[in-house]
Amino acid sequence: MQITTTFRHMESSDALKSYAAEKLGRVQKYIDEPIVAQVFLTVEKIRHIAEVTITARGITIKASEETNDMYAAIDAVIDKIERQLRRYKERIKGHKPGNESEERKVRKTVLTAESIEQQQEPVIIKSQTFSIKPMSVEEAVMQMDLLHKDFLVFTDATTEDINVIYRRKDGNYGLIEPQKG
Repeated sequence: MQITTTFRHMESSDALKSYAAEKLGRVQKYIDEPIVAQVFLTVEKIRHIAEVTITARGITIKASEETNDMYAAIDAVIDKIERQLRRYKERIKGHKPGNESEERKVRKTVLTAESIEQQQEPVIIKSQTFSIKPMSVEEAVMQMDLLHKDFLVFTDATTEDINVIYRRKDGNYGLIEPQKG
C-alpha cells in the first residue's frame, strides 16, 4: 500500500504518520492491490480533521472526520472507510465483474481565468480526467454511492455504450442510455 500523508496547519509528526499507516492496514483485507491512500491531517483552531481517500482497481472511497483529538479523528475516519468497504464487498459478492482491461480515459480542457472574464456565455470552470470502467448498472449505483456523487458516467459492460446514472430528487435513480439511430 502506498500512503501519502499531508499535514495542514500543523507540524509534521512521525507518530501520527505511523499511526495512520497502522490503521490503514486494516482496510487491506477488503480491496485488491495496488492501493493508493492519501491522508490529510488538518488542524483549524481546536478542530482536528482527518480525511482519507483510497484508490484501488477502479474503486475510490473518500471519508472525513472531525473531532477535538487527531488520534480519535484518525480512528473514526478509518472506521468510516472500513464500513464503506465492507458494504461494497457485500454488494459485489454475487456480481460478476465486466472486462476491466478496456479502461478508457476521458479528457477535458480547462479555460484560463483571463479567458473566463472575457466570455459572455457560461464556460467550463473545472474539469477532471478519469477512467471509465466497464460495469453493470448495479455496480455503477454502488460506485456512485461510495463516492457520494449525484451522478456517474460509466461504460455498460454488456452494450459497451457510455451511460449516465444519476440520483433523482425523490431518492431513486435515473439512467441515461444512448439511442442508436
